[in-house]
Amino acid sequence: MSDSTSWASPGGDTPESGGAAPAGGGYAPAPGAVPPTAGWTPPPKPGLIPLRPLEFGTVLGASFQVLRRNPRPTFGAALLLNALVVFLSTGISTVIVVSGIERASRANFADADTIFAGTIALALVATLLAVGISIVAQALLQGIISIEVSRATLGEKLTLRQLIDLGRGRWWALIGWTALIGLIVFAAFGVLIGLSIGFFAVGDPVAIAGGIVLLVIGVLGLIVVSVWIATMLAFVPAAIMIERLPLGTAVRRSWRLVRGAFWRILGTLLLVTVMVNIAASVVTTPFQLAATFAAPLVNPAGEIETDLTVFLAINLVVVAITAVVGAIGAVLTTAATSLLYIDRRMRTEGLDLELQRYVELRATGAAGADPYRSGPPPTAVPPASAAP
Repeated sequence: MSDSTSWASPGGDTPESGGAAPAGGGYAPAPGAVPPTAGWTPPPKPGLIPLRPLEFGTVLGASFQVLRRNPRPTFGAALLLNALVVFLSTGISTVIVVSGIERASRANFADADTIFAGTIALALVATLLAVGISIVAQALLQGIISIEVSRATLGEKLTLRQLIDLGRGRWWALIGWTALIGLIVFAAFGVLIGLSIGFFAVGDPVAIAGGIVLLVIGVLGLIVVSVWIATMLAFVPAAIMIERLPLGTAVRRSWRLVRGAFWRILGTLLLVTVMVNIAASVVTTPFQLAATFAAPLVNPAGEIETDLTVFLAINLVVVAITAVVGAIGAVLTTAATSLLYIDRRMRTEGLDLELQRYVELRATGAAGADPYRSGPPPTAVPPASAAP
């Protein structure tokens, strides 16, 4: 897709250059002028975005355009993965808990505790399984959207299979990175909660007050540190998938690209995240309220089987809507991050020129090297002196 603006080849004549307009509507070259060189000038927007540094409005608009331009491998993949995660985290846990409550209500008093303990154990296992699948799904979606944005920028429209093939060999690195981030965050909050519980266990009012202060200050501090580190490392998935860098190199790459534009990147990602969350809340809140209050209205007699049926039916609707909204939000946030990554490389490395050269070469029918893997401009090294 390209802009509708007409482009003339470099050196073409215009009325200002002194050329005379022939009958056909073109302009004849002025006497002594050099004839224009035959060739093709790449348009400024061959695909998703203009091949120049991006403004905030362009980043935001292109993030939404990712959904419309190629919906099957973007929204389709996000919906499939998000529905799987939501179903496992909500659906299975709900079925386990509801089934346990129903069994406990019909069992005698002696067996009720055993049933409750088994229900809690099964719910924990289901939660751990859902967390693991969520990590894999999040990594897969980040990789698919990152590659899609990079190729859509060049005007390419690939299928889901082609996008997965382009990321072959890098999926496990991305899954490992996503799992590592989740483990670090979980461990940090676990240590903080453990220290706070240690204060609470003393039982002394001063120690309890100290535990509360530690917990509040620690949570705020961890949030600030987490936001800072997450922003500095926001481009790691893109560097892994688009440039195919090893994990350590991708971490250093993201750190260098974000440095000098931290507040711009943080503000853009924060604004996109807030917009997505507000939209998701507006859509899902009415259904969540219905799931809470519908059972007493539909079943005023309080029959357990009717309550469970209404509860499960409404929760299935909530799960479906949450999956759709979550899929849209995941595509938008990942696309915005990938666009910011490309923008930073344009601003710091002249990636826009590499992309234009690739588009121009492709228009001639030739196959060029991947412009995203050229890396930063090499440092000039003076030639070694010739040996005597």
